[in-house]
Amino acid sequence: MARKTKKARHKPGADWASLPRERLLDLRICDLDLRVEGTEIERHLGTLYAELALHGFVFRPHCWLSDEWFSPDGVPGFAVPFYLAHPRLKRLEQEMMLEVEGATEEHCLELMRHETGHALANAYRLHRRRDWQRHFGKSSQKYPKSYEPKPYSKRFVVHLDNWYAQSHPDEDWAETFAVWLRPVSDWRRKYRGWPAFHKLDYVDTLMKELQDEPPRVQTRETPLPVRQLRKTLRSYYRQKQALYGRKTPLFFDRDLRKVFVSGPGLGRHERAARYLRRNRMAITSIIARWTGEYRYRIDQVLEEMIKRCDELHLRVLREDQQLRLDLVALLTRLVMDYLHSGRYRVTV
Repeated sequence: MARKTKKARHKPGADWASLPRERLLDLRICDLDLRVEGTEIERHLGTLYAELALHGFVFRPHCWLSDEWFSPDGVPGFAVPFYLAHPRLKRLEQEMMLEVEGATEEHCLELMRHETGHALANAYRLHRRRDWQRHFGKSSQKYPKSYEPKPYSKRFVVHLDNWYAQSHPDEDWAETFAVWLRPVSDWRRKYRGWPAFHKLDYVDTLMKELQDEPPRVQTRETPLPVRQLRKTLRSYYRQKQALYGRKTPLFFDRDLRKVFVSGPGLGRHERAARYLRRNRMAITSIIARWTGEYRYRIDQVLEEMIKRCDELHLRVLREDQQLRLDLVALLTRLVMDYLHSGRYRVTV
């Protein structure tokens, strides 16, 4: 009889974790020796599996580390971004991108439920079913590069930011599944009277049908695993910042002059650029919370505003609650203009 040995818990990154940022950025991702085992990701995955078990599922998606969240076509599993595997890398992600997707337990589980929807569809080949297509559309529909959401539409559930269910039939399915799977979501009450309710009811019926069935696709494939990510952290963030910072909306000088002032005799008043820098984090947080837009993109708009305020020699005539409200309203309008321009990027 073979002796059972206790599985050693992996503690990634003891050597590089204390490096200063500039030296850390020069390391290749594949050299960080990162794993899911022994991390918060493993603990959250256990919670996800418990939620599936609560519904009687035999299916469990496998999980691996890569450069972002994704579930590849035909694979009954999903990837989690490598930076969630270590506290030092989470701090670096925060420093470079101003937010960390999946940093908290709640947000990580939201994303895991979404990706599980994709993985489950792959495992049972749900896209081929006619009843699935009647509710969500054809999975073969080409993914758009961007989409223009309708924030008040009741044809779709709301789970992740940016009304992501509206971007493609596959995302509509994954978002609907995530809402259904979430414990105590009370979807029957919350979505009563919505056209989206019929999709949730379909998911409920379909999942009861599949819960005891073993997956038809059982591959453990792990595309683009972390050990193959040979780019440096510096290169990774250079590309990521370029992606999320591009196509920032434009604003006009007259907008800024409605909030700030310029002219002789204002030297004793605080420069608008300094005021914006001083309140940068608070303003960005408010707008991100209400628009669902990426903090990095909001911060890029704010950075351009700071530069233009310097060029126009704008000053703060009064520092009060109304000034903060006017400024937040202006930046929110710019972000919402970006939203309605149909330029939300689709992440497949």
